[in-house]
Amino acid sequence: MASIICTVTNDLTYDQRMIRICSTLAHQGYTVTLVGRELKESAVLQQQAFIQKRLYCFFTKGPLFYAEYNLRLFFWLLFQKADCICAIDLDTILPCLFASQLKGTKRVYDAHELFCEMKEIITRPSRYKMWKWIEQFAVPKFKHGYTVCEPIADEFEKMYGVKYEVVRNVPFEKKSKIQIPRDKEQETSNYKPQTFLLYQGAVNEGRSFETLIPAMKHVEVPLHIYGDGNFMEQTKKLIKANHLQDKVLLKGKIKPAELKEITETAYAGITLFENNGLSNYLSLANRFFDYIQAGTPQLCVDYPAYRQINDRFGIALLIPDTTEESISKGLNLLLTDAVLYAQLKENCKQAAAILNWQEEEKILIQFYKKLLG
Repeated sequence: MASIICTVTNDLTYDQRMIRICSTLAHQGYTVTLVGRELKESAVLQQQAFIQKRLYCFFTKGPLFYAEYNLRLFFWLLFQKADCICAIDLDTILPCLFASQLKGTKRVYDAHELFCEMKEIITRPSRYKMWKWIEQFAVPKFKHGYTVCEPIADEFEKMYGVKYEVVRNVPFEKKSKIQIPRDKEQETSNYKPQTFLLYQGAVNEGRSFETLIPAMKHVEVPLHIYGDGNFMEQTKKLIKANHLQDKVLLKGKIKPAELKEITETAYAGITLFENNGLSNYLSLANRFFDYIQAGTPQLCVDYPAYRQINDRFGIALLIPDTTEESISKGLNLLLTDAVLYAQLKENCKQAAAILNWQEEEKILIQFYKKLLG
């Protein structure tokens, strides 16, 4: 069978989408390698059905990191056997393009988002200009690709004339109820599970923390945030400034299997993006589907991709914007309207049987069969 190399800039451990994709392809008989970066704090890699490779860099962030990592990745790719090289997002696209051209191998673009339209890019003119040049130069040369939702696929076709498939970020269907280990205190007869709200995923710019955090002053139950990212320090300051240290708890990054267990115990999840660029407005986040699969209702912003799914399944309470007032009002409605909450929870169970990786992977398998045989 053919060999495929997929490239990312993270350290592999927490990339659930790529673990699913690479596992599916490996189970189809392809020789799959996922290559990412090595950090000093990187956890030991878990055994997977595919090969995992980390590249060490002296620089860990900023332009120097991207320059170093792209050079290391390019030279590493040159000496690898591959029938197909798959670039994951714009930050690895150049080495994949040049290596595939020199080696005469097929290439694929897997776009998790509209990279140039993210807040941290679009609000910085010099950074936007650089990444947009890379996008305009490279993306038209990737005739084969896929992305996470139809609105983003439509944008790529509009901008660059490439027609990409849609492979959504849906988790595996849960086959049985996960049992959470309990300590001795929890085993007592008067134990009551804690009611908490959950945000899981990257703590990045554009995820509405500037309004979500102060909104929690008007909500009685705590918020648990699982994740890390480029907005973590600002988030800590927001929590302190609003005197919410006991209500908004930063739990850090944990392994996907643990996070799935915790998601099942949350009262409701949160999926918010600021409307400050096409990437956010057209997004379809992993967490949106993770909450569904866990049977956990959620508060979600009313953007096209989310509305399309919610119109069909009714699994979320959609709010018109991400203002402090809209967020607090929506969360309190979920907490007080028992009929609405019960209906959303039941609808999640129905949707989970359809919106799962066992169904979605069929699109991915057919894509690579057509491309590689």
